[in-house]
Amino acid sequence: MIWLRWVRAWMCGIVCVMAAVSASAGAKSDYPLGPGDAIKIQVFQNPDLTLETRVSESGAISYPLLGSVELGGLSVAQAEQRIRDALQQGGFLQNPQVSILLMQIRGNQVSVLGQVARPGRFPLETANIRLTDMLANAGGAVPGGDDIVIVTGMRDGQPFRKEVDIPAIFLHARTEDDLILQGGDSIYVHRAPVFYVYGEVQRPGAYRVERAMTVMQAIALGGGPTARGSEKRLRLHRKAESGAVVQSEPKLTDPVQTNDVLYVRESIF
Repeated sequence: MIWLRWVRAWMCGIVCVMAAVSASAGAKSDYPLGPGDAIKIQVFQNPDLTLETRVSESGAISYPLLGSVELGGLSVAQAEQRIRDALQQGGFLQNPQVSILLMQIRGNQVSVLGQVARPGRFPLETANIRLTDMLANAGGAVPGGDDIVIVTGMRDGQPFRKEVDIPAIFLHARTEDDLILQGGDSIYVHRAPVFYVYGEVQRPGAYRVERAMTVMQAIALGGGPTARGSEKRLRLHRKAESGAVVQSEPKLTDPVQTNDVLYVRESIF
């Protein structure tokens, strides 16, 4: 019975490994080739047509008998088909069996910058990588990172820029904002907006501005008024569009904005 369980476990391990390899191969076959990608092309029973090369900046390679072949943007399977068709239509081979091995991914990368756990450049390993997938690859935003991310790149030959509210994708089902990324895109996560509270509060300092935050909630983050402070004696310093700082006496239900400075004054009694 022991040996039977061992055989079953061994067979299960083999199946799991094969499934993982198959899934990985499927992901690579969907990957769109881009500039800098290293590939190895082989034609069955034609070793003289074996070629190791890189996709040029224009998306082309130079291949024996065919000259320049455009492969940029094609999946591995589509690239195999293009070379197969070209060899057959050119009268070089009757029924060529072409295989392409993706040896190194350098093209179609996306840069993730700013307040994320692992900033860097990440490859688009499949054709439909979305914004949230790439942020997950970078470890997500750090605690000091903003909820709004900026995506820049090129679309249809024109500069592209979009600000995306990441929580709204999930909280309000705005799935259309979960963009499909393209090679050369950049994702930037800025620092989260903050406000400042000082005076007669328990913990003066800078705090993150949360969604729909009110003055009362802002004071609560600072630990509330001290024994000498009063929540009825507040002063708000806010920068206007002109750049001048405007002072006011806010209500507890007023919204807090980025870079607001709240001063809790002493009670008059």
